[in-house]
Amino acid sequence: MSNRTIDLSDTLYQYLLDHSVADSEIKQKLRAETSRLDMAIMQIAPDQGQYMSLLVKLIGAKNALEVGVFTGYSALCIAEALPDDGLLIACDVSEDWTRIGQPYWEKAGVAHKIQLRLAPATETLQILLDNGQTNTFDFAFIDADKTNYDNYYEQCLQLIRPGGLIAIDNTLWGGSVADTNKNDDDTQAIRQLNDKLPRDSRVDISMVPIGDGLTLVHKKA
Repeated sequence: MSNRTIDLSDTLYQYLLDHSVADSEIKQKLRAETSRLDMAIMQIAPDQGQYMSLLVKLIGAKNALEVGVFTGYSALCIAEALPDDGLLIACDVSEDWTRIGQPYWEKAGVAHKIQLRLAPATETLQILLDNGQTNTFDFAFIDADKTNYDNYYEQCLQLIRPGGLIAIDNTLWGGSVADTNKNDDDTQAIRQLNDKLPRDSRVDISMVPIGDGLTLVHKKA
């Protein structure tokens, strides 16, 4: 028994993966291709991808948002968990990175569920709001430029229905959020959102120590 979250050694983390994650061959190949990129560190962990897939299923999500696609592994995890008539609006600005994932979406049979929007996410989200789609999405995943995190959060909170869920990535930021010597723009932006969320009366939250920290935000009715 333990009264705090257990530390994961490399051996124990591998045990967790071996006894939890059931990535398909398609997902494994996408992760392998992504691992060869200079920016491979931006890829979410497989246990986090599986965790988010389970969350999408648990809340019965049909319509989802993703802010920050990278090479498309997280989009694949979310889309596979949606029903066949579900929709993921995936926001990114990089045609090069997102092009890597699209053939894998096709091979997995989920490309018809993913609508890729190549534009600044704040613009895409505002278009959805302007089109009257407030309170129409069930799930959102935020994993993009950190200095815009609060903007993405506020827009997603409007778009998510009461009872819906927002998952915000990198909220532990490699430990930098707790290091007073780290004060770069990205770290400060994450700290500010981390400080804001527990006091936000519109939501219930839980910061989960998976991956680089994943904060779950439940929109109250």
